[in-house]
Amino acid sequence: MRAAEDSTEDLVDAVMTASRALLAVVARSLAAVDEDVTLPQYRALIVLGQRGAQRPADLATTLAVTPSTATRMCDRLVAKGLIDRDRVAEDRREVRVALSVRGRALVEEVTRRRRGEIAGLLETLPQADHHAVIGALRTFARAAGEVPEPEWAVLP
Repeated sequence: MRAAEDSTEDLVDAVMTASRALLAVVARSLAAVDEDVTLPQYRALIVLGQRGAQRPADLATTLAVTPSTATRMCDRLVAKGLIDRDRVAEDRREVRVALSVRGRALVEEVTRRRRGEIAGLLETLPQADHHAVIGALRTFARAAGEVPEPEWAVLP
């Protein structure tokens, strides 16, 4: 039993360390493109890029924040020109938010920078470890409910 506990703790430690490294890559990539966008705001942009237009309440659920927090975040992103807010034609009471052209461009540029920095880091990884790392990261992403990188972005 102790070996299993140690193994789980080692696994958690490894993922925590890797997540800090990846978060640092995201933060650097975002700051290089737009220092005025926070990481939570960027996460909202990613969700909208991945899932398409949605109600602010649905965005709140996905981001695990309160609806009022999501509404304030959307207000700020609209003011920055990164998302558009539209009323649904069938029900004018319903509002949906979606990436604007500028928001999509920001996400694409940050993603390009992230890919470049991650590629540079991975060049130091021994070739013999590539398949194991790919398998482990894909399994982790599936467990977290993330879609594969080539499929994440919703087309406009």
